[in-house]
Amino acid sequence: RNLCSRAPNPKHKSESSPSLCLLALWNFELICLSIFTRVKMVKLTLIARVNDGLPLAEGLDTDKDQDLDYYKQQAKTLFKKMSQGPPPPSRMSYESGPYYLHYLIEAGVCYLTLSERGYPKKLAYQYLEELQREFHHQNQNQVETVARPYAFIKFDTFIQKTKRLYLDTRTQRNLNKMTEELAEVQQIMTRNIQEVLGQGERLDHVSKMSSNLASESKRYASKARDLSRQALIRKYMPLAVVVGLVLFFLLIKVYFL
Repeated sequence: RNLCSRAPNPKHKSESSPSLCLLALWNFELICLSIFTRVKMVKLTLIARVNDGLPLAEGLDTDKDQDLDYYKQQAKTLFKKMSQGPPPPSRMSYESGPYYLHYLIEAGVCYLTLSERGYPKKLAYQYLEELQREFHHQNQNQVETVARPYAFIKFDTFIQKTKRLYLDTRTQRNLNKMTEELAEVQQIMTRNIQEVLGQGERLDHVSKMSSNLASESKRYASKARDLSRQALIRKYMPLAVVVGLVLFFLLIKVYFL
């Protein structure tokens, strides 16, 4: 407003005033754009079946400037650990570098999202709850029967639409959501993702060692039986040869004499 109302030189009134207004508007748009790009929240969304870790749907990545394959692999490894171990908590948050992995489990399905550290945990779980309600409404009768990965990839349309509602934490809608049941969200446990994946790797290593030990024990027992058999053969073979020869000569004597 000040730029536009500044008294220009009368000689350049027709030229400078519109230019200054356009420049001010352009700067304002750049500032708004930089603010809104910084508050982007959902970097990754995955939905998987808990009992076997089968991925059911995924929010296709629209932010091509960042490589999220590392975090996607972490999420898939987490699904695998859930399917192999005891029943996991229904809600959990994991630290992973500059991000958080938040998940909730409902009706045997895990809904997981990757968000920036500064994004409110309450909104992240509100986002997952909206996905859970719609996914359950659309696909509850098919979840247990599908066998191929990403059988519900078309659900990405709803994921993208919902994600746009949660991009800016300062909208009145999201501010209202953050005030609802805040204490419940604060009680959700937060752990480091490397603790879980490292623990899983150690368990896998122990399991592999146990399997190798069992196979080595079977191989040793088999070799022990073979050696015992060979020892018996070497011990009684001379006696068997002598007895056989005696019986042979006795038979000859009976039939030919």
